[in-house]
Amino acid sequence: MNTPFATIPDDGNRLRVIVVGAGGMGQAWLRTVEESTLVELAGIVDLDLEAARAAAASLGRPDLPVGARTAQLAFDVGAQAVINVTVPAAHHPVTTEALAAGLPVLGEKPVASTVAQGLSLAAAAELHGQLFMVSQSRRYNKHLFEAKHLSSSVGPVGIVSAEFFKAPHFGGFRDAMDHPLLLDMAIHQFDMARFLLDADPVSVFCEEYNPSWSWYRGDAGATAIFEMSGGERFVFTGSWCSPGQETSWNASWRISGEHGTVLWDGDTHPTSSLPGTFEPKQDPGQEIAGSLRDFVSAVRTGSNPMGRVHRNIMSLAMVEAAILSASSGARISVDELLEDSYQQALRAELNPDVRGVLQSWPSVRNALTGQSVRL
Repeated sequence: MNTPFATIPDDGNRLRVIVVGAGGMGQAWLRTVEESTLVELAGIVDLDLEAARAAAASLGRPDLPVGARTAQLAFDVGAQAVINVTVPAAHHPVTTEALAAGLPVLGEKPVASTVAQGLSLAAAAELHGQLFMVSQSRRYNKHLFEAKHLSSSVGPVGIVSAEFFKAPHFGGFRDAMDHPLLLDMAIHQFDMARFLLDADPVSVFCEEYNPSWSWYRGDAGATAIFEMSGGERFVFTGSWCSPGQETSWNASWRISGEHGTVLWDGDTHPTSSLPGTFEPKQDPGQEIAGSLRDFVSAVRTGSNPMGRVHRNIMSLAMVEAAILSASSGARISVDELLEDSYQQALRAELNPDVRGVLQSWPSVRNALTGQSVRL
């Protein structure tokens, strides 16, 4: 989806933003915003005003405006954009409110709690002519870009695999989740695979499991095989209760093509079985700082950033399809999941204008990616 959105031309001043959410991830974003030369932190929104004030104080800015309502605080402080770092359940209402107020939004992943809610947000972004970008922060990694470049020389790619093995003792909500690995982590690798292949999912077969020693209530291990739109296969296998010899948080990757293979350990320079080097034209930046820079550039120039809502929904669709496959024991068609989600979005949408945008789409996949897939 490449429809234009409103821009805010560079006037020599930093873009004024408010951050919504003062939890752990919110505080990471607040530090990143404060360190950026591109944006100015104008306020913090949180339902817990004491948490917002504490976050402001931790930045050395105890007088920073805080509030409990996104649009109201944005209006009061003259904010030009919103960074939504709330819990996933709040992504839809907070982003909807900001877009309706004429504010572009940079949101933490996932786009929303469900694909259906993500479709609603994509339609709302179209309706209001505003950018909504999802921060898939692990795309912003120079070694990932290098791996993608090196893979261009191995010929047609047949399979990409990612292995993810960690043993974090988080405590809290992750330990009680139904699908901790797939819901909270695997979306990163699923999104990275889409980036590496320039392809979207067609179908998936997935199994979840939980070793006897796991400290998670839900299944902490999973293996998923995706058919991608270019005919490639993407295989993810991982566990969140595998101590010893742990992989990178980015996973360990193999890209196998007709003429050779690229390996990437997730942390250092990738290697190729073929000769070649990579000289990046531009450093993509690192994680959320790179995401923030991409967002500001898009708002200023109208460029199409990575993570724009329409395309990013496909990464969440991979998660939902994998969970549905694991639950049913069947191979899941992503187009069928998208259609089911679309019907859910139509039924749940309270704004008739947003519903009208949804109804105007020729097909869900075409609206999201500009292409159709033959099953």
